[in-house]
Amino acid sequence: MVFPAVLPKVAARWLFTFYRAARKLRRHAFQLYNRNAAAKPSPSAAVPQQPGHAAAAATARQQSAAAIPDAAAGGTGTVVCDAHGALLRSTALFPYFMLVAFEGGSLLRAALLLCAFPLVWALGERRGAAAIRVMAFVTFAGLAPGDADLVARAVLPKHYLEQLDALVYERLWLPARRKVAVTAAPRVMSEWFLREYLAADAVVGPELHQVAVGRRRYFTGLLLGRDVQQEEAFGAKGCAVADVGVVSSCSSNLVDQLLVPYCKEVYVVSRESRESAKLPRDKYPKPLIFHDGRLAFLPTQAAMLAFFLFLPLGVILSVIRINIGIVLPYKINFVAAAIFGIRFRTSGLRAPPADGERRRGVLYVCTHRTLVDPIMLTTALQKPVPALTYSLSRLSEAIAPIKTVRLTRDRARDAETMSRLLRQGDLAVCPEGTTCREPYLLRFSPLFAELADDMEPVALDAQVTALYGTTASGHKWLDPVAFFANPVPSYRVEFLGAVPREWTRAGGRTGVEVANWVQRRLGEALGFECTGLTRRDKYMMLAGNDGVVAK
Repeated sequence: MVFPAVLPKVAARWLFTFYRAARKLRRHAFQLYNRNAAAKPSPSAAVPQQPGHAAAAATARQQSAAAIPDAAAGGTGTVVCDAHGALLRSTALFPYFMLVAFEGGSLLRAALLLCAFPLVWALGERRGAAAIRVMAFVTFAGLAPGDADLVARAVLPKHYLEQLDALVYERLWLPARRKVAVTAAPRVMSEWFLREYLAADAVVGPELHQVAVGRRRYFTGLLLGRDVQQEEAFGAKGCAVADVGVVSSCSSNLVDQLLVPYCKEVYVVSRESRESAKLPRDKYPKPLIFHDGRLAFLPTQAAMLAFFLFLPLGVILSVIRINIGIVLPYKINFVAAAIFGIRFRTSGLRAPPADGERRRGVLYVCTHRTLVDPIMLTTALQKPVPALTYSLSRLSEAIAPIKTVRLTRDRARDAETMSRLLRQGDLAVCPEGTTCREPYLLRFSPLFAELADDMEPVALDAQVTALYGTTASGHKWLDPVAFFANPVPSYRVEFLGAVPREWTRAGGRTGVEVANWVQRRLGEALGFECTGLTRRDKYMMLAGNDGVVAK
């Protein structure tokens, strides 16, 4: 009986000792770095003995990025910037490794990375090369390069854009003639974003070692050097010199060693100015319209710990919430859903007109945010309304509480199907053909406008805080489960009234004109921007295919 009572005390004592040792190790490591930095000779001594370096590095001086002179912001030469410390407001690398582990790997890999964080923290998450190697090994070991590339193209750009530093981007990076980005993280994580979104001419960072297994290749998780990239950025003999270098006060030692000696002037971005330097959405280098992945938040260590603790409860809540929509009648599922944390708001619903001589049903033209859009519409109407779908998993189709009809993308057959369903009653359609998470509306297919004159636009919008309920490259059958696993999922359903007769085919308009008018009306109601992008554009960017599954 003594051993079970003593064991928790021993474990607690051991953990406390480890915590104190880790803090002491980290404090001494920083003190050693500061002493070395103070005792370090002038930048010219750290550069290879070549005339070009000595002359330029002799004029190097460190300044605060908050006091950038107009001459430096003029953009007359080359700028070299620390990607994860200066260009981005967040100086931590752990959230981006976690995104790769979770989205490109699995839930288990993400849990292992979270368990490794105490070791990463002890080694110095922001400055330590050993910490970066540990995160790289846990994240990439056994991962296929294609999966990592998919995350780099479809998931990471959203989080990078949200973390862009407005001061550094607008005053130093954007005006420069030549742009070079340096990163201590594996180059595969940020190179696509830096080149495609920020127009970087060169990206310098460690490469990941790969091994061939049969016909496929996998990462080993081991980091290699960056000699080839350094030649691309600074010249084959290392003689090229940048006009401006931008680092963070928390930049990695490797970044400092590579970046500082090659720059005439070095600007240091302090952490104190991080909160006020966020780049507004309307100033993004490219509009953020499409992105993939399940996580709806930046996965810091604290956020991921809370996520894993909530996940079992979230799965239970998801099962309960789905069954509320399947089992309970419409009159009481409002109350039941509210009890279990679903926020549902509806407006603009009018009393249905008398049938009279109406021979066809009403066509509800909806925006498309998640796969449960038609279910939320029927809940607001308090009656089942069949829905047209382009792609729906067999599981979602089997458990759906309403009738779903698949479209074939054959215009003649789809038109015949819609006409037949409208003769039977009301019908719901999402003419975008696919979901969009951001405040944009994709191009509306004009087919619905050519078949019905009695139409009513319905603005639907969904909000989540933990998991997105849509995916382009993942398992679609998990979409409803993921949406309802959020702590407080919310839905807005707004009925905008019937389309005026002068804006229908009966009023002399073409199908394209009617579709564009309905799109603009829905965009104004939701505050969304209308685009001409299509389902094909989305899937080509996020999944590398046209979004059509061959039978």
